[in-house]
Amino acid sequence: MAVSQTLTQVVDLVSEHKVEITVAFVAVYFLSQIRTYFKLAHVPGPWFAGWSDIPHNWSIWNERAYQYYYDISERYGKIARIGPNSVLSSSPEVWIHVNTKPGYRRSDWYFKAVRVEYQRDNIFSQADTEKHDATRKKIAPGYSGRENLELEGSVDSRVVAFLDLIRRNYLSVDGGPVKKMDLAKKIQFFTMDVISLVAFGTTFGMLDRDSDINNFVKSSEDGLLIGNMFMSLNLAWLVQAPVIGKFLGPSPKDKTGFGAMMRETFRYIDERVKNAATDTRRDMLASFYRHGVRGDELRSEVLEQMVAGSDTTAGALRGIMLHVLGTPRVQKKLQEEIDAVHAKRTWGDGIVPHAVAKQMPYMQAVIREGLRIWPPVLNLLPKDVPAGGDTIVVDGKKVFLPGGTCIGVSTLAMHHDKELYGEDADVFRPERWLLETDQQKLAMMTRINDLTFGHGKWQCLGKPVAQMEINKMLFEWFRNFDWAVAKPSKPWRFTNAFGLFLINDFYVRVMERET
Repeated sequence: MAVSQTLTQVVDLVSEHKVEITVAFVAVYFLSQIRTYFKLAHVPGPWFAGWSDIPHNWSIWNERAYQYYYDISERYGKIARIGPNSVLSSSPEVWIHVNTKPGYRRSDWYFKAVRVEYQRDNIFSQADTEKHDATRKKIAPGYSGRENLELEGSVDSRVVAFLDLIRRNYLSVDGGPVKKMDLAKKIQFFTMDVISLVAFGTTFGMLDRDSDINNFVKSSEDGLLIGNMFMSLNLAWLVQAPVIGKFLGPSPKDKTGFGAMMRETFRYIDERVKNAATDTRRDMLASFYRHGVRGDELRSEVLEQMVAGSDTTAGALRGIMLHVLGTPRVQKKLQEEIDAVHAKRTWGDGIVPHAVAKQMPYMQAVIREGLRIWPPVLNLLPKDVPAGGDTIVVDGKKVFLPGGTCIGVSTLAMHHDKELYGEDADVFRPERWLLETDQQKLAMMTRINDLTFGHGKWQCLGKPVAQMEINKMLFEWFRNFDWAVAKPSKPWRFTNAFGLFLINDFYVRVMERET
């Protein structure tokens, strides 16, 4: 009875003073907004960024956030505000500082949105720094050639499968009908086959069948687009919400799509674990298991590679190929270097060794320039400033960032900086890496280029695998075939989700080279 009377009194009080209460709530809200605005008022940026995230979210919704970040950086400089509590930097020094100074941590709003599984983190989505570091220590050896003894052989077998696929289904002859090949799709088949073989010792067989098995690739793209939409609406939390989240994301129980890929991946893992005592393979899964990764954690880390290890490398290869094919003189010079190296053939028969490919100056310049002009990953990768704040230095000036501020990177602006690369910074010109005489400037260019794969404890663990795939595939593609874009006026169709380019309809004509 007493509780009922108290509730009645509260309701009556609210009814009598609803105007005053409403005004109080509105006042508190606006005072909070004003306080937030002035916390970063010293950071340049569009006026609306201090009051709302809507323009930023709109760019994510339109799948052009990377261009929004570039435009903001171009207009306001190497540090700019893009939201009430968010800033953006295109300064490599600032980004290296953020990724190395203790206390910075991944921002929950972004990294929880990129979870692959319901309420489970992996090495990429883990925002807890201590947990991230502990996991990284256990799985890092599996990405190296020192423990993963079958790494190079696995990549070689898929390179051979790609060459066989071209000869089997897509070779054109001079003057004859063109057998168009969607290079974007075939590259995704290649990277999916490689990462599945490297990760758990069994390939999906996409290149062998020339097919998107169970729509794995399509469902992965669809998932990225849906996740990108949810994030733009600030609804990414729904996918991880109790009860309802289970029904919004993919599940191993699904018959097709990404859920089916989860099921197949988990099945391969379970079979390997069941026979772990007698299995002598030395691949990524074996290394993970040997270093104490078990159960759901093992499943999550291997599954994450199916997405991250495939999409990013595919994006890099597509970008490099489009720019090489669009620059005939580069294709000619690249083939001349490849022919000279192959003529010596110090390795005998078979696919070029990675150790040999890495020593080819012009091809390395082509790769670096391709990664610079078309970075495969263009998301913010946001971090939270440590409690107490931090002072960064931008163009010689100190800028204080309050604790809890979210800071991200404008990758495209960083790699297209005209102060460093010159007025032709937006032009594909591999020679800039070979003709630069200022060694200090070249060192800075190289340092920035290496940021493509992240930095410090956040650096991409799959970097050695990706570099091997790119080097071997470019060498063998241009050693064996002549290439041309089938539709120069519209070479491909693309969009961008979570900073990853989703590319399709990259049709090419391929002809066997005359030797």
